[in-house]
Amino acid sequence: MENLQTELKHKIIEVLNLEDVSIEEIKDTDPLFGGGLGLDSIDALELIVLLDKDYGIKLADPKKGKEIFQSIDTMAKFIEENRTK
Repeated sequence: MENLQTELKHKIIEVLNLEDVSIEEIKDTDPLFGGGLGLDSIDALELIVLLDKDYGIKLADPKKGKEIFQSIDTMAKFIEENRTK
């Protein structure tokens, strides 16, 4: 799962245009919203699109995103359990 976490960090930096952030700065357990990376609701929509496009995961309930996008660890675990690609 470590490779998936690193892959997610690369994709998040790329998709959200976080040019000033390196993968080393993103800790696996840091919050993605609020503290941590400080992402916002527009970023959440981008992450939902990323899950669909790259992993074949469609989120029917946007409220579930709050649980999934807590950290890199929670995203990676969800992807491992639900990916179709």
